[in-house]
Amino acid sequence: AGYRSTTPWSFSVTLRSGAAVATRTTLVTRERGRTIGSASMRDDGPMRSPLPDYLTEVLSVCSEGKGATSDHIPELKNADPDRFAISLVTAEGVTYSVGDDDTEFSIQSISKPFVYGLALEERGFERVLDAIGVEPSGEAFNEISLQRDTGRPLNPMINAGALTAHALVAENKTPEYRIRAIRDLLSSLAGRELEVDEDIAASELGASFRNVAIANLLRNYEIFPDDPDDIVAGYVGQCSVKVTTADLAMMAATLAGGGIQPRTGERIFSRSVVRQVLSVMATCGMYDAAGDWLSTVGIPAKSGISGGIIGILP
Repeated sequence: AGYRSTTPWSFSVTLRSGAAVATRTTLVTRERGRTIGSASMRDDGPMRSPLPDYLTEVLSVCSEGKGATSDHIPELKNADPDRFAISLVTAEGVTYSVGDDDTEFSIQSISKPFVYGLALEERGFERVLDAIGVEPSGEAFNEISLQRDTGRPLNPMINAGALTAHALVAENKTPEYRIRAIRDLLSSLAGRELEVDEDIAASELGASFRNVAIANLLRNYEIFPDDPDDIVAGYVGQCSVKVTTADLAMMAATLAGGGIQPRTGERIFSRSVVRQVLSVMATCGMYDAAGDWLSTVGIPAKSGISGGIIGILP
């Protein structure tokens, strides 16, 4: 999982393969939740993994890029633009991290594929696909991308689809109930208890006029029965959960491993749900740049306005 506080670049990749256990002072390597070590490696040491040097090189090269903190959410303008980290987790749960990997930031739109998966698990494919399509919109994340005849959002990665997926989780429940259910899901995926950043949530909710408008359109089309203001309030809480790059990489590793959290061994998603989620991430996860991303990078991915990106190599 990667993070840069300027609108992305940082990257987290999940590999389905074994990894040599290697540690450096700038690298933390864990297996099944157990710290293997923290001493510097010698160049001639046995079982030395090339990943630490590779990630450090990628971090250095990408640090030279330009970007800007988000102006969509007032609180995100205050983010430190120099924070940068990359974390990689294998499907066996071995973690490699470089940079500011212990810095927490709000998950934002990276929560979308996981909540979509939760909706599929709870409501079933037929109900979810009846409410949310799977077609790329070719438009920005906050466009009003709805089918003309039905009002159904084109896919679950744009805001219209994400609001609908949020509404499908614990339908007819309070925003607080939904936030708690989604926070519990994200915590299980990360392997630790996660919290909501209340300052980010308040700032985002105060600037959610477009999402409120989209939610009202969805309610008008009877996509969900709930109060649009409640849906937006819950969705903002979902997006304000605090994570690190190591958390995101572990969450992505759960998808790479077919729905099983690699450290705890808990099955969180069925294989059929994982297949659906990864397919939609591949075609829609990067919004109007999805085609360019898929043709140049070629793996399912999801970005977030707070500066994070996850990528999965199943």
